[in-house]
Amino acid sequence: MKRVAVLKGGMSSEREVSLISGEACAKALREQGYEVTEIDVAPNLWEQLHEADPDVVFNALHGDWGEDGRVQGVLDMFGAPYTHSGVMASALAMDKHRTKAILRDVGINVSEGSLVNRRAASEAHPMEPPYVVKPNGQGSSHSIYIIKEGEAPAATMADNEDMGERVLAEKFVPGRELTVAVMDGKALAVTEIIPQTDWYDYEAKYSDGGSRHVVPANIPHDVTDLCLTWAALAHETLGCRGLTRADFRYNDINDDLTDIVNKIVMLEVNTQPGMTPVSLAPEQASCAGLSFSQLCRWIVEDASWPR
Repeated sequence: MKRVAVLKGGMSSEREVSLISGEACAKALREQGYEVTEIDVAPNLWEQLHEADPDVVFNALHGDWGEDGRVQGVLDMFGAPYTHSGVMASALAMDKHRTKAILRDVGINVSEGSLVNRRAASEAHPMEPPYVVKPNGQGSSHSIYIIKEGEAPAATMADNEDMGERVLAEKFVPGRELTVAVMDGKALAVTEIIPQTDWYDYEAKYSDGGSRHVVPANIPHDVTDLCLTWAALAHETLGCRGLTRADFRYNDINDDLTDIVNKIVMLEVNTQPGMTPVSLAPEQASCAGLSFSQLCRWIVEDASWPR
């Protein structure tokens, strides 16, 4: 019987989400017959791993120290097979600005933007509104500011030190929220996310009734095909492993955009997608015939060292 250590919680702003993911994965793996130890990751992770002595490490962390390459570095040194992406892919995908540059080079449409000083952006527009300002290295839609036409810069951003000194300012892309999970290099499906709030923020992602998911999305076939193609290409280009999820905006509002390529914008690649039975990636796996516990088993069996 394989001993699996599930890493959860951690020290990032996404700790609570990771605790939910980790507990769900641990339960599913026990149902699949594994011996599971749950580790609420602390600064002494090295000692926690040695105490658990696992055959496989299941990474269910989110955010800083979970999906930015640092924990992956510890896992590389520890030497046991582990899940999801390795150091380089994790670090690249977490850096939204660098990811966009890489994806643009392989022909994937990404939003126009640049890194700016947070305090300067709180005092003067870094670009013509509408635009979005967000942390360059976080997920889960924390600390995102949408500046609409006619609005002043977000003055409160100056005191939001959690964003970091350098933040990403990018043109606001109108349209519908789409997402694609990629499993072992194969894109699974396209889901449309319909938020019940003004936009797909943290509350819409994680609150009951915060959003509605339509899978497969009711969109034109050429839009579906391009999203699937780009998600798989991004996964491969960044060197990702296991399960990832790519997020898109589909602009079906602007009739001036006649080329389908210009209607679709990839926002980011998530190397540690949310992992509960109702999360986006497991939903798509379910449509492909894999139950949540079967998906968790596949992730464990896909683990390797080094990644």
